[in-house]
Amino acid sequence: QVQLKESGGGLVQAGGSLRLSCAASGRTFTDYAMAWFRQAPGKEREFVAVINRSGSEKAYADSVKGRFTISRDNYENTVSLQMNSLKPEDTAVYYCAARFSEGLPSMLWAYDSWGQGTQVTVSS
Repeated sequence: QVQLKESGGGLVQAGGSLRLSCAASGRTFTDYAMAWFRQAPGKEREFVAVINRSGSEKAYADSVKGRFTISRDNYENTVSLQMNSLKPEDTAVYYCAARFSEGLPSMLWAYDSWGQGTQVTVSS
């Protein structure tokens, strides 16, 4: 499995921006589609965004479409999530996930490896 480590979380006011990064190691990064999920207190983990292995295709949850952008750097073995116009309801632990295959799935079970998460808190 690929090892994943997230960074970039923090506290931000509503309307602000944050950029999350996830560094991958241990396997060939371009073998993996990459995604971000999040989990708010008392709620199930939910899909946020996914990017395919080449970076040519992306998909987003409706709740973040137009505000969040996923990208990847296949030279640096990183995937990022630029989050703009943040809302209090975006508050959650954000997880990076890797899928050893192609496609743009939104289901948790489709992913093979997970990071430990990074906290994002948006104050009103």
